[in-house]
Amino acid sequence: MADVTVAPPAAPAPPAAGTTPDRPAGPVGWRAELRRLLEVTALVGLVVTQPMLDVLGRSPDFFLFHRATRGEILALVALIAVAPTVALALLGAASRLAGRSARTAVHTVLVGLLLAALAVQVGRHVTPLRGVPLLVVAVLAGAAGVAAHRRWRGPGLALRVAAAGPAAFVALFLFASPASAVVLPRGDAGAAGVAAPGGHPPVVMLILDELPLVSLLGPDGRIDAARYPHFAELAGGSTWYRNATGVSGWTPYALPAMLTGRYPAKPVAPHYSQYPDNLFTALGGLYDIRAEESITRLCPPSRCDQPVSPRQGLGTLVRESGKLLRQVTAPVDSHVDPEESYREQTAAEAGLDAAEPVPADPKFRWDRLNANQPARFASFLAGLRPSDRPTLHFLHLLMPHAPWQFLPSGARYAAPEDLPNDGAGWVDLARRRHLAQLEYTDRLIGETLRTLRATGLYDRALVMVTADHGVSFDNGAQGRGMDAIRAAAGQVAWVPMFVKEPGQRAGRVDDRNWEHVDLLPTVADYAHVRIPWQVDGRSARQAPRERADKRFYDQPAEPVTISGGVPAPPPLPKPHPLVGTTVGQRPAGGSARVADLAAFRAVDPDTGELPALVWGTVPASVRDGTLLAVAVNGRIGAVVPVVPPDVGGRRFAAFLTDDRLFRAGDNRVDLYQIGPGGELRHLSIS
Repeated sequence: MADVTVAPPAAPAPPAAGTTPDRPAGPVGWRAELRRLLEVTALVGLVVTQPMLDVLGRSPDFFLFHRATRGEILALVALIAVAPTVALALLGAASRLAGRSARTAVHTVLVGLLLAALAVQVGRHVTPLRGVPLLVVAVLAGAAGVAAHRRWRGPGLALRVAAAGPAAFVALFLFASPASAVVLPRGDAGAAGVAAPGGHPPVVMLILDELPLVSLLGPDGRIDAARYPHFAELAGGSTWYRNATGVSGWTPYALPAMLTGRYPAKPVAPHYSQYPDNLFTALGGLYDIRAEESITRLCPPSRCDQPVSPRQGLGTLVRESGKLLRQVTAPVDSHVDPEESYREQTAAEAGLDAAEPVPADPKFRWDRLNANQPARFASFLAGLRPSDRPTLHFLHLLMPHAPWQFLPSGARYAAPEDLPNDGAGWVDLARRRHLAQLEYTDRLIGETLRTLRATGLYDRALVMVTADHGVSFDNGAQGRGMDAIRAAAGQVAWVPMFVKEPGQRAGRVDDRNWEHVDLLPTVADYAHVRIPWQVDGRSARQAPRERADKRFYDQPAEPVTISGGVPAPPPLPKPHPLVGTTVGQRPAGGSARVADLAAFRAVDPDTGELPALVWGTVPASVRDGTLLAVAVNGRIGAVVPVVPPDVGGRRFAAFLTDDRLFRAGDNRVDLYQIGPGGELRHLSIS
């Protein structure tokens, strides 16, 4: 018999690159690239597309304020949904040039980074961790996710299924979010009011924004005439409804309630397609409408002239959306509110120089306001002229609303966009900046009254000045949300409300329970127009409502009851005794870093811009609570405490409201540490 040789069994082939011994090699070539693309698409959708479109979808006012066209909104949505995925896909595709192993490694890193970014957002909502600890946990979560993705098929399969998410998020934004009305409006028909017996006087309505009544009050509960002489002048010739409250802390709910006479019922866009029955449609058949809106578009094109302020373009939308993305993805608490980014265009930016009225007060720099006057206000003043037809002059002005950027004189100053508004020291700074901008707003009120008198409209017109809501400056509850309502309802809900009747000369105070749904019925009553729809408010010319409590809506259709009468004003910030004093040579006592020192080297007050905010840091050895004095040109302009570092590392910020501290050209800045006995030690600045 022939010998038979049996060959030994062949050794198993080594695993392919990019696989583990217990997981078979996956597909290669275009199928592998498709799977990777789907996984990146899903993760980008969860990290970028969903949170961004969620914020913007709930903020139609973002698009209305920036006067975005439908095409610009759709382009922005496309960029948010597609651009990050395309960029990461191209990066992955380029890595193939280095070989299959490099391609697999790059994809693994991208998945890990995206999972870590997702963990930051989830962790910020479900854990108390913030800052570096949250980042560490997120990195660990990303590493664990990558390990699971490499070892098992399930995570990758789940991600590939989730790749349909971005399309779903876009569809929800376009068809189900409040912003959908801005992209896909559904008509502009609204009920017109019916003329009632009587005349139709001109109506001048100025709605300010984020202005608590208590900010205007002195210790005696009256308008502080020393700080706000023009508000006091307005009160002296009108009816001051001192117990007036807004119905919501959010303009997209508050302003429609004011102009429709109805409490907020649905979370929809402040757009004429969602609120076809409003002040503009009610008066539009009888009145010419000159409306300057800011973050609403309640006046339909069929009734109103188009706004004169130009659109700001896709570039502005992308830039502001980038700021929102940084807030959404940051590992620290961040109040994501698109309204905080709104800045009124200046007269020069809008090309309204020729519309400037002749100034009455040269000190107010009206001859220099090309650099610092909100454009809508310039256009509003230019339109305050008598007419043969009854006319509604309407302005919603984002003043003294944040961002705070005006000194009482009207000069503009720069501030970091991420400067905190809450926390020890920071909330006090926020209130000081708010009050300074309110003093500037008082000058705008004065210019309005002067223009009305100069044109002869003042005596003939129904003049109404109010604000849609207030804001809290209580530490730990700064803002306008439910925390602020619970802690400081008097600052959020109560607002100034002045009504000057045609021919009224003397001022009076009415403490009836005014709620802002009363505004439209009151206008209609004075204008002798019947409102053809049911309203929740009642005219101030009718008997007061019997109930004393207030209704406030943080969310539509969910009223919160607020009790209490006219709030007492909180104590005004008192300047330190050293403020305004001159300081000479002092012994050296340490060092500090001050940002933007270059701004002090070439100051030109005639441009309307001053470096009035000084911020920086001090060594860790300087204890929190230590007082620092900031001097400009040898005179102390502010005394502020050292506080724990914020996200930008800043430990102090000083607000210099006195223009007289500055001079043209080079300005010297000095920083002093104040000792327990009041002694000053000079800090070297770098």
